[in-house]
Amino acid sequence: MVRRVALLTNFIPPHRLPLYQAIAQRVSEFQVFISTPMEANRSWQTNWEGLNVTIQKNFTLQRTWRHPQGFSEPLYIHIPYDTLWLLHQYQPDIIISGELGMRSLQAALYRKFHPKTRLVLWATISEYSEKGRGWLRHQLRRVLLPQADAVLVNGDSGKRYIRNFDISSEKIFFAPYTTNISPFLAIPLSKESHQVYRLLSVGQLVERKGLLPFMTTLVKWGENHPEQNLEFWIVGRGTLRETLAAQPLPENVKVKFLGNIEYQKLPEVYAEAGIFIFPTLADEWGVVTNEAMAAGLPVLGSLYSQSVEELVEDNVTGWVFRPDNQEEIYCALEKTLATTEDELAKMRVMARDRIQYLTPDFVADNILEAIGHVT
Repeated sequence: MVRRVALLTNFIPPHRLPLYQAIAQRVSEFQVFISTPMEANRSWQTNWEGLNVTIQKNFTLQRTWRHPQGFSEPLYIHIPYDTLWLLHQYQPDIIISGELGMRSLQAALYRKFHPKTRLVLWATISEYSEKGRGWLRHQLRRVLLPQADAVLVNGDSGKRYIRNFDISSEKIFFAPYTTNISPFLAIPLSKESHQVYRLLSVGQLVERKGLLPFMTTLVKWGENHPEQNLEFWIVGRGTLRETLAAQPLPENVKVKFLGNIEYQKLPEVYAEAGIFIFPTLADEWGVVTNEAMAAGLPVLGSLYSQSVEELVEDNVTGWVFRPDNQEEIYCALEKTLATTEDELAKMRVMARDRIQYLTPDFVADNILEAIGHVT
């Protein structure tokens, strides 16, 4: 068993906690170093149950991320400045460092002067999420990535991105986003008639999530199908809440804003819906896809989300589209809402079957495989 592992990361979101707990069960010692208890734009409750956690000395810069897709959003850049000192105190055998920023640079420097320590960089990225990140960040990664003994990525898109830095495939290991899907798997697959075509979205109400262009398409669909009624439930908060609420809708389309829902109560909301909507313009993964499929919801999702690219098969476990193409969005929505109730029942079964393997234990084993490769 690996003796001592240090994880360097920004903070611990609730969907990450089960994975970190699974890693802790597989190594002798596991210490998590975080920059902040929780980022300011997150509504999650802090929970580190079962983990040894140290909050680093840190200062945070706020920048605006401007993406070629046309959206922008605040970006928090955490610079923990005591990483070298804490690693010196902890003396890890393995360092797993996320974000490919200043903490990872300090981890690589520590690795240089402690050659028995191994460095695993955790690149939670996709090709679409990294567009518009800037020249300086690209150059930092060009310096950092060759220093790693192994690199963890979410999926094939992340691997393609890392391979652009001349990193060999043998050093790249898959660690997709995961969460405890058991509460979602417990949701009955059968649906009442009023639930079958109810649409659901869960996430931040910000430009990047693509809800505005999707709403435009939804309005067009409603106008073209005045004989059909449709409900769209939206969970989350963000700067676009009022803009979305002000969108004029045809009488047959009803939008309901549920606001923030505690993470533990999300399965209750998924149980009330029939189809999940994920129209993001750029996402390194999108764990809502995992949750929805475990709940038995086919996913109408954007190919600019790595989770959709990896998990959603068109007309089998959902429907896919490019979110910057209004015609594709409309055609995908048309196919979705033209699917019969019997076909949707089969898709619910296939969606759940597709996701069942992707558990915290599965991903923890993959991470341990990467550790085994470098030790």
